Amino acid sequence: MVRRYINDIFWIIRYEEEVNKIFLFLPIFFIIIISIFLFIFLLQNKDPSKPPSALLNENLPELRLISLKDEKEILYNKDLEGKKILINFFASWCAPCIIEHPLLFQIKKNYPDLYLLGINHKDKMEDAIKYIDQDGNPYDYIGIDNDGLVALDFGVFGLPETFIINSKGKIIYKYLGPMTNEIIKNEIYPLLK
Repeated sequence: MVRRYINDIFWIIRYEEEVNKIFLFLPIFFIIIISIFLFIFLLQNKDPSKPPSALLNENLPELRLISLKDEKEILYNKDLEGKKILINFFASWCAPCIIEHPLLFQIKKNYPDLYLLGINHKDKMEDAIKYIDQDGNPYDYIGIDNDGLVALDFGVFGLPETFIINSKGKIIYKYLGPMTNEIIKNEIYPLLK
């Protein structure tokens, strides 16, 4: 009986030693697993400014946009039929939107037939009007999205965000963040030709 008791004690001690070895290797194991996932992510060359969009190649969501300047004026999808459209979500409180704003004039100048639709997102009306009056209005129409439901329909992550809709009403492009001359020249202009 004593011998069995001693064997049990040695077995428990050996078992504890094995468990301790396992616990020593667990952090290393988790670091290896995390490193593998990071390595796979890096190999995919994902651009954080181009998150995947469920709306790409889908129809434009249903719109009912009240005008920033005249609350009696409402824009619907039928008003946009057959037009190439650039939709830009912006706000007066958005610093990157202010940086991007002059580039919208450049796009409008180079593509006068392009319909520029501005959607003012969760902004105070008086601040939005002051911003447009002060910095100029490159848009053909500015709609209000006070409750953020339009942005939700588009899957907007943050401001600014820009979408291009072809003349068939399909969303063909999405850009998250402030546009730059390089983005406009290399990504947006080719889609407008």
